[in-house]
Amino acid sequence: MVTPEVAPPGRDDPPTRAAPSDPPAAPPSTGHRARRGLREQARIARILGLIGALLMGISALGSGAFPVPNPLNGLRVIGLPARNVTLAIAVTYAGLLMVVTAWLWIARMLTTRGARHPAPERRELGRTAILWGVPLALAPPMFSKDIYSYLAQSATLARGIDPYSIGPAQALGIDDPLVRGIPTVWRDTPAPYGPLFLGLGRGITALSGDNVVLGILEHRLLALAGVALLVWVLPRLASRFDLDAGLVLWLGAANPLVLFHMVSGIHNESIMLPLMLLGLWVMLGRDDTVQPWWRITAGAALIVAAASVKLPALLALGFVGVYLVRRRGGRLVDWAVTTAWLSAIAAAVLTFFSLATGLGFNWVRGLSAPSALISPMSISTNLGLLAGQVGRLAGLGDHLDTTMGLMRSLFVLPIVVIVVALLLGCLRGTVDPVTGTGLGLGAVVLLGPVVHPWYLFWALLPLVVTRAMPFYRRGLLLLSVVLALVVPPTGADFFFRGFQLPLAITAGAVMYALALYVVARLIRAPGDAAADGPGGPDDADDADDADDADGAATPGDAPAGTRAASDTEPAR
Repeated sequence: MVTPEVAPPGRDDPPTRAAPSDPPAAPPSTGHRARRGLREQARIARILGLIGALLMGISALGSGAFPVPNPLNGLRVIGLPARNVTLAIAVTYAGLLMVVTAWLWIARMLTTRGARHPAPERRELGRTAILWGVPLALAPPMFSKDIYSYLAQSATLARGIDPYSIGPAQALGIDDPLVRGIPTVWRDTPAPYGPLFLGLGRGITALSGDNVVLGILEHRLLALAGVALLVWVLPRLASRFDLDAGLVLWLGAANPLVLFHMVSGIHNESIMLPLMLLGLWVMLGRDDTVQPWWRITAGAALIVAAASVKLPALLALGFVGVYLVRRRGGRLVDWAVTTAWLSAIAAAVLTFFSLATGLGFNWVRGLSAPSALISPMSISTNLGLLAGQVGRLAGLGDHLDTTMGLMRSLFVLPIVVIVVALLLGCLRGTVDPVTGTGLGLGAVVLLGPVVHPWYLFWALLPLVVTRAMPFYRRGLLLLSVVLALVVPPTGADFFFRGFQLPLAITAGAVMYALALYVVARLIRAPGDAAADGPGGPDDADDADDADDADGAATPGDAPAGTRAASDTEPAR
């Protein structure tokens, strides 16, 4: 055996060691700076969104959907934005774009398994959403004037007049303070809402009378209560489908559409959808086990209560009913018992609200009231208008009403086909009831005769909390951004202020570009490891997470905590 020669002390050759006791200094320093830079990006995104919300809240004093007359006219300081509406609209658009950009920026940091280090955690996301929502909750309404219809229709009921028979102008008079703020096209339209919502509105009227500002504040408190319920129920539905609660809250409750149209616009979807989602959670529970009868009864009652605000929510009861039939065996007796049980609950709850409000069942005939007007976002309506115009050009006369009605009727067939296909998928177990509800309501909205941007809530919020969410996450993000931009803050269409909006939008885009320039300078500051910005080389270690943020999570991905730990390893 040959023994290797051992060098005596004092030789120039370095001593042989198994491994260095300390890692090289440079790589850990780089990793630390990278994490610090990403934390700084998250902080800047939250501040950018807050500044945008503050700009929107302040400029709403001039660009909001005000009652007539504007109560801010003549006030010295608070009335300043109302004296230059074009500038106010420009500032609103700049703030809106900042909020949307910040929301997308933070959404990129989140995955289906949790926050991507060092993205904000769930509690921090909740605080951020609240901070962004406060300026909008304290500002005048924006993006819609539906609140004035709510007030007038509730006052009609409070005065003992059937709001499903005549419009607010006929019931209260054209000069009534509650009627003046309603757009002209809606003043003669009967109420299209369910008895529960008008009953709540009558209670608000009893407190506010004909004080428009006080009535708006009370309706906003009701809407905020609905948003709070939404924040409570979304994480619980998310846990059923193994989704991260923070991601679901950010895509759902912190969505710009929720901030703009529920908090600011005060739409009654803020009551309908939280009640429907709560009913789904109560009926379905935390796993796939069939819940006890009392939970199914309570959940069904909540869904029917949501339908007493807007009837389409009742579709959720059908999907849960089919799910219960499948879980119980799918026999004929299961169909009979489940159908009879849920039908009895629906009939009892609807009868209770109809009689308790004194409205009876007249609300059923009011459901078609919105379709009396032309909805420019409706596919069936636009095809009907196109067919009528072609007939007019061909010399066949003016038959717009006929072609529009015919096309709307034809589009009922694809809605029925889609809903039935989803119900069959739910019966086979290939479609869960929450996904079926979201896709079914999406078909009702997109193919229906009346479409408003906030109607897409009906599909968006249920789809946020389903197993398939990672696969169509990009679509949800894109849809949210597009719909956040299509409605002017004044609550009217683009033609109403056609002489102001182009200039205001251009000026708002310039302000937004300046804000982005400042943000870019901040994240590229000397010595900051985030100099490459979002998606740069410093994010290379998080490439798998970036894929998760953009689309579906792959089964082989490691948990977020594993990646965070690997960031501390020295470079090799």
